[in-house]
Amino acid sequence: MARSTRPVVHYMATRPDGTVPPTCWDYAKYAEAHGETVPTVNLADHIGETVDHPSPGKKWYTDKPFSYFHMYTRSGEILERLESPWPVRLFVVEPRGETGNWGGHYYPYWLMSHQVHVVDETDAWRVFGHRGENVLNTIAQLPDLARQWIEAWAADPDGTRHRYSAWDERLDDTRAVSDWARGKARYSRRAAGLETAYMLAGDAAEKAATDAGAAPDAVAAISLRARCLVAGQLLHDRLLRCSYEKSLRALLLGTQLDTAASVAA
Repeated sequence: MARSTRPVVHYMATRPDGTVPPTCWDYAKYAEAHGETVPTVNLADHIGETVDHPSPGKKWYTDKPFSYFHMYTRSGEILERLESPWPVRLFVVEPRGETGNWGGHYYPYWLMSHQVHVVDETDAWRVFGHRGENVLNTIAQLPDLARQWIEAWAADPDGTRHRYSAWDERLDDTRAVSDWARGKARYSRRAAGLETAYMLAGDAAEKAATDAGAAPDAVAAISLRARCLVAGQLLHDRLLRCSYEKSLRALLLGTQLDTAASVAA
């Protein structure tokens, strides 16, 4: 009996107004600075319709600021080539006509075409992968969490600094961020989602901690904790094969940072 296969879904991310960003935004900025109009398409205006590229480029090269429609089949990588990775809107599309690719090991989830059918708009959290909703919910909570962490720091500066130092040392010893998180994200095709989550989490926590009047060392520690927390959320399903991976997940989630008794662990 033949095993059923999951249908391939193609995604395109747009700017918040629904327009498709250029395929090469550095080239686009240069063109616009020299008076050239860079064409685009508003996918939100064409749901249920098939759209031709307004000014197709050479197949399949970036020979113009906007050369082709660029689709992804792995949603966690969608944010890797955008002019501004967040906020975005996300659309499900279907390629039409001839399609192409750049080839190579890291490109199987890319597809290019000069015509697409716009199926529908979908939830933007999917750009972080299938755990994206958890990630965005966590990022939304970070201003409040950061203020709580700073309050704990202010209540016990020496004890809290010691806990964070021990945690940071453990992060470095295990390479929980540099090797494990980035490696798991890369192999599960969530690398771009992870990088954007890091940015959003770090910025949110840093602003909240700074606004609360925290010292620079506390701000840096709180920002690192926020980035690790979203990494633990994003990759929660990838760090569960053994007790060591589960310990790394707990490390990323910062489970030992709120009680002095856990420092020795």
